[in-house]
Amino acid sequence: MQYLGNVFFLILLIAGFGLFGKSLLKIYRNIRLGREINRSDRKSERWETMARVAMGQSRMTARPVAGVLHLFVYVGFVIINIELIEIIVDGIFGTHRFLSTIFGHTFYNFFTATLEVLALLVIVGVVLFFIRRNFYGVKRLTMKELFGWPKNDANWILIIEFALMIAFFTMNSSDFILQQRGVLAAHGSFPISEMTLVPFLEIFSFDNGFLVFVERGAWWFHFVGILLFMNYLYYSKHLHIILAFPSTWYANLDLYGKFNNLESVTKEIKLMMDPNADPYAAPVEGAEEAPSKFGAEDVFDLNQVQLLNAYSCTECGRCTSVCPANITGKKLSPRAILMKTRDRLEEVGRNIDKNGKFEDDGKKLLNDYITKEELWACTTCNACTQACPILLDPLSIIFEMRRFLVMEQSAAPQELNLMMTNVENNAAPWQYNQADRLNWAKD
Repeated sequence: MQYLGNVFFLILLIAGFGLFGKSLLKIYRNIRLGREINRSDRKSERWETMARVAMGQSRMTARPVAGVLHLFVYVGFVIINIELIEIIVDGIFGTHRFLSTIFGHTFYNFFTATLEVLALLVIVGVVLFFIRRNFYGVKRLTMKELFGWPKNDANWILIIEFALMIAFFTMNSSDFILQQRGVLAAHGSFPISEMTLVPFLEIFSFDNGFLVFVERGAWWFHFVGILLFMNYLYYSKHLHIILAFPSTWYANLDLYGKFNNLESVTKEIKLMMDPNADPYAAPVEGAEEAPSKFGAEDVFDLNQVQLLNAYSCTECGRCTSVCPANITGKKLSPRAILMKTRDRLEEVGRNIDKNGKFEDDGKKLLNDYITKEELWACTTCNACTQACPILLDPLSIIFEMRRFLVMEQSAAPQELNLMMTNVENNAAPWQYNQADRLNWAKD
């Protein structure tokens, strides 16, 4: 019976990490549905970008208040969960504060005191974020694409983080009192707990049995809460905690908004312009074949980095808040482009889970999720890509879907069709004869 708790702990640990691993494999499978893209060049620059942007939070400082609060939550929550190592060892082997035997008395005291300060900063951060999100009226946090689940998801994450930090302080406070009474070995320093919860618990003079119950209850709550939080990530925008790292590594290091020419189209045009070329010649071995479809109509037509971006979106709305089309009342929201792409990708994933392979469901990303009106409202100004704190690129998705409309459906707006016709016939976007091109310089 004395090992029953350890066995139960191990079962929960394996189940929690097993389900989490299963969710990550499902995300990986869904991302792999996209077209392959080679982003393995300039490795040193990619590592530096990931360290600076994902780990160093460098782009968050563009909005200092939100940036500082996010740094509190990010650094505090990540470092505090280093304690998960100690919890796992203690839970499996029945030890008490295992890391104290590794760190030594002095450093362990510094370590636990640091964790308490960080936990307090996390509480400050999540409380202010909750107030800011729900009562302060920040426009980008109250837009219609956040109605319903996205808003509830953000609030639930803040509540869960708050509850985990309170459990952390409760565990430390009761542990400290039990150490003072000689029930537990003295390990650690708990300055915040000593100033807050310890005096509260001592007022009621709780006996040792009750304090052991409180300490164990908070310990189990903290552990189970971390497992639940970890598995909740799959359903949450907070996947960016994990996916921000690969997203920044695979980010576009060239100029954002640069239109990528299709090699197959370029070769076809060169062939048409070469009087010595044989149009019936067999294709050269190893040459790129023309794609079966130009542009993107559904998630299968996007590349894997674009699908990774959709899963990585933090839904912060910085992109939408600087989008000139959105500011002037048009339907386009770069944040919604990524959210809708993720929603469609998840729907495709559920289809595969149900049928073993994708069965045509009569839906497409284009029109069923993202409308033509949204796509053509984009000015390609790059404000969204510059504003994103983790280098996501909603503009590239808009580009590919526009390419499909133009090259596959000839469905560009009339103004663009007129301009492209003029370029084809007159070598200029204006409607006049080529012989008159230099008339402007006569006088």
